[in-house]
Amino acid sequence: TQSTWAARQVVRFLKKYQPRTKHEQAAEDKKIAALRAEGKNVVPKKKPPSVVAGVRCVTQTIQKARAQLVVIAHDVEPIEIVMFLPALCRKRNVPYVIVKSKAILGQIVYRKTCSCLAVTEFHPEDRGALNKLQEAARNNFNLRGDELRKHWGGGEMGKKSQAKMAAVEKAKQRDVTQRLS
Repeated sequence: TQSTWAARQVVRFLKKYQPRTKHEQAAEDKKIAALRAEGKNVVPKKKPPSVVAGVRCVTQTIQKARAQLVVIAHDVEPIEIVMFLPALCRKRNVPYVIVKSKAILGQIVYRKTCSCLAVTEFHPEDRGALNKLQEAARNNFNLRGDELRKHWGGGEMGKKSQAKMAAVEKAKQRDVTQRLS
């Protein structure tokens, strides 16, 4: 998981891109409706950039190459829900970060918990901050994927497996010698 300081930086960045609450959206809709009732031609504002929440939406943004940064919670239960995301991010070369709590991610999107988030759009003035987060994510997670994976058994097979492999090799050598003669 990400260190406490780096996790705070990620959360601070994500809070800038919180989606609008239901109350904010309703107030904006009422304001537009009132202006239209007065007869004014109102073009709705473009939706501000916000984070994408949930495994399904995050997966789609990664596959469509729109995700700039993916944030995954480590305490998701069952873990199989988000287990494939780091491999997908490495395959698509999308930087990802694993943080301590799904409750923290949930606060960003106004829910109790959230398993993962993705940043797709951002303000141009935040480009430098996003680049720093992406670089840290690549160094700490993407590039260290093989190193972080556990290696069991030291790569040595047991006696039964060694005997089976030896028998297979003998059979292959017999086939080759029969074909040559």
